[in-house]
Amino acid sequence: MTGEDKRIHELNTLKIIAEKLNEATDIQDMLNDVLKELLHVTGLATGWIFLIDKQGHYKLAADYALPAGLTIEQKKPMCEGGCWCLDRYQDGRIKKAINIISCKRIEEAIEQNWGETSGITHHATVPLRAGKEKFGLLNVASPNKKQFKEEELALLESVAFQIGTAIKRIQLVEKERTHALVVERNRLAQDLHDSVNQLLFSIMLTARGTKEMTDQIEVKEMLTYMQELSQEALTEMKGLIWQLRPKGLEEGITTALIHYASVLGLNMICNVEGVSTLPNYIEEELWRVGQEALNNCKKHAETDKVLFALSKSDSHVKMVLEDHGRGFHYNELVSIPSLGLKGMRERVVRMNGEFVLTSIPGEGTKIEITIPLKKGG
Repeated sequence: MTGEDKRIHELNTLKIIAEKLNEATDIQDMLNDVLKELLHVTGLATGWIFLIDKQGHYKLAADYALPAGLTIEQKKPMCEGGCWCLDRYQDGRIKKAINIISCKRIEEAIEQNWGETSGITHHATVPLRAGKEKFGLLNVASPNKKQFKEEELALLESVAFQIGTAIKRIQLVEKERTHALVVERNRLAQDLHDSVNQLLFSIMLTARGTKEMTDQIEVKEMLTYMQELSQEALTEMKGLIWQLRPKGLEEGITTALIHYASVLGLNMICNVEGVSTLPNYIEEELWRVGQEALNNCKKHAETDKVLFALSKSDSHVKMVLEDHGRGFHYNELVSIPSLGLKGMRERVVRMNGEFVLTSIPGEGTKIEITIPLKKGG
């Protein structure tokens, strides 16, 4: 291939990948698609991408055609332990595309006899970045290829920069979407407070005033019933408004749940250990689960006391909500008894957490939630 042909080939490669990146809206899908396309147009055999957070903890975000020795036990060799490219990334030695002398993960696969390594011993590694912000590493390799030419590394570096820019773009879009959702929730909560909430309060006051204007027992009973319904609806509406706009969550999950319990007329006894701050995504999910648990206590437990415990370690956060109320028969092997409880469990499972429900008739109900923390979280 002549120099001109190589240049045209490189430009076509960058064009194809740029089109993929411009269309991407999901980081996971984007990384898999672009990695596959990159290997196809460069003729390289395999590749993988590590995303690395600001604390230096990594995850395997994409891979293509890994040798069998690296895919054992659901790709365990690629998801655990350190390696030389990650070490260089952490200490700042990887600033551009470079050749790695050899692959520590491949060497371990050979030593442990994990499976075929397809003649791969070395790989090139390239930082994914946008400006000064770094997101991870792109690694590519081929059988018996121990050295990458400067033009190959330059091409990989160009692609890696495009990938980093696309990651940044998608993250910004997601932040904007999340912000828009919060704004809409706040608007709806305000609308409910200003309109429906006030109407219900007016109905309750009207019923109370009208009751004083009649001596008919039947009418007084009906107006009393209207008062009770209005009060119950007001309580439900306040709870709904809190679900849409959790006032106090900015001060932490414990404060938010104490306020919400107060809205429901519950007395929550708290025990908090080792918690200063939590990642926003965990706090939001704990808030939603805690809301549902308190709602269930208000509706079904026939007690106004709730025990709340929250603890955090280096590896996980644990939340417990318990009452000594009515309780119910529950067999986890059969089914979860309500949609609310199912929703709670689904939220926890989505975060790779553990949801444990214990309930005994006449003794009460206990919900234990354990959610793993990302290292450094």
